Amino acid sequence: MSSEVSALHDEIAGISAENFNICWQYQLLHSWVTQQKITREQAIKIVWVTVIEMLFDVTQAMGITYELKQEQLLNGSLVLVDAQQAIAETERQWLSWHHAKLSRYSPNKAPVIKNPDQLQQSISAPIYQTLSQLIDGQQTLRDLAMQMKRDVLTVTRSFLAYIQSGLVELSHVPDLPAPVFQATTTPAFHTPLIACVDDSPTICAVMKEIITASGYRFVGLNDPLRAVGMLLGLKPDLIFLDLMMPHTNGYELCEKLRRLDAFCGTPIVILTGNDGVIDRVRAKIVGSTDFLSKAKVDPELVLGTVAKHLKHCTFTKMPTQKLLASGNNKAA
Repeated sequence: MSSEVSALHDEIAGISAENFNICWQYQLLHSWVTQQKITREQAIKIVWVTVIEMLFDVTQAMGITYELKQEQLLNGSLVLVDAQQAIAETERQWLSWHHAKLSRYSPNKAPVIKNPDQLQQSISAPIYQTLSQLIDGQQTLRDLAMQMKRDVLTVTRSFLAYIQSGLVELSHVPDLPAPVFQATTTPAFHTPLIACVDDSPTICAVMKEIITASGYRFVGLNDPLRAVGMLLGLKPDLIFLDLMMPHTNGYELCEKLRRLDAFCGTPIVILTGNDGVIDRVRAKIVGSTDFLSKAKVDPELVLGTVAKHLKHCTFTKMPTQKLLASGNNKAA
């Protein structure tokens, strides 16, 4: 997630100091609606869900520290939240949580496999494989619920037996650090942002090293199920898309992206370890711009592909020839 936050820094920096201090998250959401990166309905849903989660956390908290501030008006109105309706929905969720005997478990904690050998012996191999892929100690119960497209109550109950038996424990995950406001001037030139959607952190790390060393910005997305939403917010200039990923594949994601006006002209390069004619034809059918083998990530090929499809961009650091040379020297 740190790379995603870094990629959003430029947009956050565009918020005025006054609006940033009031509520930078709301101002960023309002900005996305204004720029038509998301719809007003999507923004309203985000605000509503956030309010309910916040009230739920306050209900579960053992101690609360608060500070009263003079009322400050937000810049622009997205939605008026009905306080009584929000409280009623929070109470409903809390009662369901309590009746499920989950009162002492926070949905903001991340499950971790405490005893892998014992867990593997107590469940079937397919279930263990699924659990080991989901549980990484970094995703909270709420994160997992979103990834699995299920409500957090159902997901937490599915882990309850493992938690109570001591095979899985819930650990604290620190919040991402809040951004610090820094007034910036608008850059004269645009530095292209390259995105790589690949479930392999290793591939993303290699691509990041090649691309950032050559003067581009980079963001790596390891969760294909959340990739479309993140890409809509980031608006990258070029997307590398892995072909084979769990729960979905590059063909499906490419087709979804091409259906969105925001990505109708964005270069999308399919990454695959199987460089076959059938794969190339199918990639073209779903709207991919190019096809690149990742059996061995070649810095020269990667940077050559980027330069080929971003001819319209003006670089802030080095011309294309130097970018290629820098990539080759880095790889050596």
